[in-house]
Amino acid sequence: MVDFTLTDEQKNLRELAHDFAEKEIRPVAWEYDKDGTWPEDVFRKAHEVGLMNTHVPEAYGGPELSYLDGCLIEEELSWGCSGITTSLGANGLASAPVILAGSEEIKKRYLGMLVEELTYASFCLTEPGAGSDVSSMRTRAVRKGDKYVINGQKCFITNGTYADWYTVYAKTDPDAGHRGISAFVVPRDETVVIDKKEDKMGQRASNTATVTFNDTEIPADHILGEENQGFKIAMMTLDRTRPGVAAMATGIARAALEYATAYSKERVQFGVPIAMHQAIQFMIADMATKVHLSRLATWQSAVLLDNGMGNTIESSHAKRFAADSAMEVTTDAVQVYGGYGFIKEYPVEKLMRDAKIMQLYEGTSQIQRLVIARETLLPRRVEQPQAAATA
Repeated sequence: MVDFTLTDEQKNLRELAHDFAEKEIRPVAWEYDKDGTWPEDVFRKAHEVGLMNTHVPEAYGGPELSYLDGCLIEEELSWGCSGITTSLGANGLASAPVILAGSEEIKKRYLGMLVEELTYASFCLTEPGAGSDVSSMRTRAVRKGDKYVINGQKCFITNGTYADWYTVYAKTDPDAGHRGISAFVVPRDETVVIDKKEDKMGQRASNTATVTFNDTEIPADHILGEENQGFKIAMMTLDRTRPGVAAMATGIARAALEYATAYSKERVQFGVPIAMHQAIQFMIADMATKVHLSRLATWQSAVLLDNGMGNTIESSHAKRFAADSAMEVTTDAVQVYGGYGFIKEYPVEKLMRDAKIMQLYEGTSQIQRLVIARETLLPRRVEQPQAAATA
């Protein structure tokens, strides 16, 4: 029997996240968006109440929440502000490869660091010339005795300016394409340079930066897994994080639906609230359907992981549908507001700007379609290169 009933613990967790979003995020979200500044105070409070590093195993001090639990949190926090939520969740993206493939010593050191105090980590995969095409990356890691030396530049890195350590993907066999990529934990030092903080259209409360590694030396034991296993680790990571991205998109769309619904009941045209007009009713109905189905697809892709099953196609379904739906729902919300929806004084224009990135990072909507087509047409096939994240 399929059961979509949440446990009491999950309901309490969702309520905790919603209350935090309502009291700590929404009141400041538009100011941080306007200024594009770093909401350190919000992150500190989130860390204190346990809304960061949610999947770190108990053995390393974390709560080891399920993937469904994580989706419940991310939808509620993104209902508050997806920009702030993106930075709150970036530790999860960076730590997932460590959880998957790090040595016991690396896990204790770096996962423990995240849990013990407010610390940031970043996932470094995308490069100026290698976005969806991971195999084109130019960052190199060269083994020299008991160390690796890393050189290269990564772009669109969430929390890059503030990270204390980075999960970095680099070529260890430049001639092997995606099969020559390895993954490393790289502590921040003076050889790690933040070249640029991006001035973005949306999700302006999250930090996005370009990070350059200049002869950065790390101990050889900071490799994750074995040499040339980085691509596999990255793809396994994205299967685990895409449900959370879909949950974020669902939260954005839900917020837009709620604002548009409330406004349609207040705004009077032709002598009645516009909610009485069938044209608006159909728009609201379509928006509600997209939010509902986005959540269901998200939950399924998370539950499969929680039950130890593969979720590659399901996570791509969820991420693609929820991201595209968020863009459509927020656009329709602006339409419901009419001219007022185009004004920054009203909330829906921010949601529309925030929604766009959901179709781009952690694999574009077009790349998700490629994954879905591949898995549909050639199931159980030999591993082939697949797309990267913008992170």
